[in-house]
Amino acid sequence: MRLFDRYLLRELLTPLAYCLGGFVVFWVSFSLFARLDDLQEAKLHLLDVIELCLAWTPECLVTVLPVALLLALLYSLTHHSRYNEITALRAAGVSLWRLCLSYFLVGFAASVALFVLNEIAVPHGTGWAERILNRYVSRLHDTSNKFHGFTNVRAHRIWIFNAYHPQTTEMSGPIVVNWTLPDGSIRKLYADRAVYSKPGWTFFKVKEFEQAGETAPIVPFLQTNELAMPDLDETPAGIENEIRMSEYQDLHSRNLNVPLSVLWEYLRRHPNLPTAEAASWWTKFEGRLAAPWTCLVVVLIAIPFGVAPGRRNLFVGVAGSVFICFTFFVLQQVGLALGIGGYLPAWLAAWLPNLLFAALGLLLTARVR
Repeated sequence: MRLFDRYLLRELLTPLAYCLGGFVVFWVSFSLFARLDDLQEAKLHLLDVIELCLAWTPECLVTVLPVALLLALLYSLTHHSRYNEITALRAAGVSLWRLCLSYFLVGFAASVALFVLNEIAVPHGTGWAERILNRYVSRLHDTSNKFHGFTNVRAHRIWIFNAYHPQTTEMSGPIVVNWTLPDGSIRKLYADRAVYSKPGWTFFKVKEFEQAGETAPIVPFLQTNELAMPDLDETPAGIENEIRMSEYQDLHSRNLNVPLSVLWEYLRRHPNLPTAEAASWWTKFEGRLAAPWTCLVVVLIAIPFGVAPGRRNLFVGVAGSVFICFTFFVLQQVGLALGIGGYLPAWLAAWLPNLLFAALGLLLTARVR
């Protein structure tokens, strides 16, 4: 790393640290005031509130990191241009792309950090915050006693059960399994307990009923203390994935943040989802892939706006960052809405803002004199 690289990096990281710190403090403070009633209802103490702020921090960082990086870049680049430092470096034979190498490295590092935060820290932080809020007073939406259920679309089977224990691959009841046979008849199985052992499930204290059709009467079919069902091919991994999806949907009722690994496994196990539901989940999957690269796109779009020569006011960078952020996030939300609605392919809806702004940044940077 050359001397000017270290200088540019230092001049960028200082305002970036200030921006991140300021945004995090503002965001957490606003969240505390907005949820003051919930905190009082939860009867949290001072140490609990501090712990809750730490749990909220990863989700805050995911939101503010691209904005803080853009603001810091425009501020530092505008400062360098104001004192003709960029012009001097280019006159010394340093190309614009080489000059900005440090910024691209910071953007790439921020993208990696954003991906790790989004996939690991945010889901754990959300669960941590939920446990803190339920530490002294169990709220109404506590799901500890909730029945779990999922549908195997390919096999036309519906499962409902009280709890699943992954260590023992045991399911506790009451358990209900409902499926449709090839001849159109319906089977309903009720059991107190079930254990998985390849190639299928074994149920205990079983009562099975048969129904010739949806409107036909339900008649007893079988009753036994133990029943092996090798034809039921739902695996423990699949059931754990369904439970995790359900938990994430409960915790993120407004802003669903399902890790890519969980979302990919869910989509792989449900290849025949209804068109509208498939479009929604695939758009969210592609959106989570595209989101971290926003930091690298920020670098591309900030360079031509920041290196333009002239003695400009430093607050030009602030105003520019506000306008760019507003435009980008509006386009991002519009693209995701079009993808979820099925009007655009999922990959295009999610990647459209990044592609447009990256192309615009490359074009404007190539035209900088």
